[in-house]
Amino acid sequence: MNVSALKILVAAMGVLLVGGFAALVATVAVRFSHRAPALAVAFTAPPVALPAGAKIERLSTGPDRIVVAIALPDGTQQLLVIDLQTGRLLGTIPIAER
Repeated sequence: MNVSALKILVAAMGVLLVGGFAALVATVAVRFSHRAPALAVAFTAPPVALPAGAKIERLSTGPDRIVVAIALPDGTQQLLVIDLQTGRLLGTIPIAER
């Protein structure tokens, strides 16, 4: 391999390195700019009433919802969907076995 081919190869790899680094910085900047805004004011939500004898098994959150999986005393399960902004119970989804 002659010297001029080696120079071209080194220059091309340098351009790829700089371009890859720029793409990495741009990706990180875009992801940080799309963060959800923080809540500006603290609030107190009304309590969510669980059925008598129910136990919380798991919690899951989304951008604007909290889903609470509960086990009822009769052995069935339900999902409670709660609005994250207001703390209001939006609905109940029964889980049925097949």
